[in-house]
Amino acid sequence: MQQAVFLLLLAVTTWLVYRRVVVIRKTIALGREENLRDQPRKRLAMMLRIAFGQKRMFDRPVVGFLHFLVYAGFLLINIEVAEIVLDGLTGSHRLFTSFMGSLYAPLIGFFELLAIGVMIACAVFLFRRHLLKTRRLQPALHREMKGWPALDATIILCTEIVLMIAILSMNAADQVLQQRGHVHYPLTGNLLFSQFLTPLFTNWETGSLVIYERVAWWFHIAGIFAFAVYITYSKHLHIVLAFPNTYFTRLQPLGKMRNMPEITKEVQLMLGLPVEHEEGETNVQEQFGAKDVQDLSWKSLLDAYTCTECGRCTSVCPANMTGKLLSPRKIMTDTRDRLEDIGRQIQTKGAPADDGKSLLGDYIKEEELLACTSCNACVQECPVLINPLSIILELRRYQIMDKAQAPNSWNMMFQNMETSQAPWKFSPGDRFNWVKELNK
Repeated sequence: MQQAVFLLLLAVTTWLVYRRVVVIRKTIALGREENLRDQPRKRLAMMLRIAFGQKRMFDRPVVGFLHFLVYAGFLLINIEVAEIVLDGLTGSHRLFTSFMGSLYAPLIGFFELLAIGVMIACAVFLFRRHLLKTRRLQPALHREMKGWPALDATIILCTEIVLMIAILSMNAADQVLQQRGHVHYPLTGNLLFSQFLTPLFTNWETGSLVIYERVAWWFHIAGIFAFAVYITYSKHLHIVLAFPNTYFTRLQPLGKMRNMPEITKEVQLMLGLPVEHEEGETNVQEQFGAKDVQDLSWKSLLDAYTCTECGRCTSVCPANMTGKLLSPRKIMTDTRDRLEDIGRQIQTKGAPADDGKSLLGDYIKEEELLACTSCNACVQECPVLINPLSIILELRRYQIMDKAQAPNSWNMMFQNMETSQAPWKFSPGDRFNWVKELNK
């Protein structure tokens, strides 16, 4: 009976995760092509250092260490989860004891140590978020954190604490049943932390103890399966996507903007420089920049799904600091919200449909784009190498170059750049007159 129920639960979880992964993959594939497969060794080193090694998280050592506890716990405790899955499939109990022998107890003890670390870290994060009220995490100060984003973080932190309590109490009940010689529970010896919880169960009847241990076992594995489905809808999808996102990061120096070939050729013609034309090339450009997510690079769409909503980007944004509407975190969450809307269209209709909406205008406002100084502070700060600036620039290019909707002061600067090769209106021959004053 256990095996049948477990197989059904595993099958449902696998199907739900697979269906969700297909939708995410299709929405990311809507983005325009961008070749980010060069220098594989450098990319692999970047992924190992940033995603696996958590390098940027340790720029803030205390938070970095606590995050590493949760991260390491997630990775390594999965070995014990693998044993639970195999137990569920085979109908056995603590399958790994049969070939690990005396090494089994120290291994589970190490996992219990990680579980305690996860509980402490999650408790600290809840304290920082709700009692210490870390500024960048407060919905009252950042509108993109209102509602679901704030609730999402709390749900995950509380769920992890509950799951760790379940596994520790399950191990404690298991040890009491071992001591009573129950046939289903092989001897493991005392475990590192759960042995101190056994006094809570010593006065229980054996039948009640078996029921509690089984309920805790099912609760833990069902919780793990539910978590696997949940993270595909949550900001915690970065647990998985941080690896491909850091691998496919843009390797050019920060501050280097992608030039549009069509504009580059126009500038070259204006300056009298030779221009190379490829065979069959047309000079007609249907659209400049990006209006919707389909006009962005697939990497920018992957960035949106990878965003951790930590707010580090917003906390260092000079425009945001001065009270302007721009929040780089909101740029990423708005892009993901737009992708989610399109994903629902794909699920129901099989393909994206024209819903009369676009990323620019319906999700991200002109005021947000114009506030950006292109300083790259948000890009430098992101712990998983997300680039909000690339989205801002593409949307701003559409707004200005395609729709001709730029502030008058910007239009004057553009005109001066075109006629005088400088932002100010004076003769090009006078551009370097200011140098004469340096020698006085």
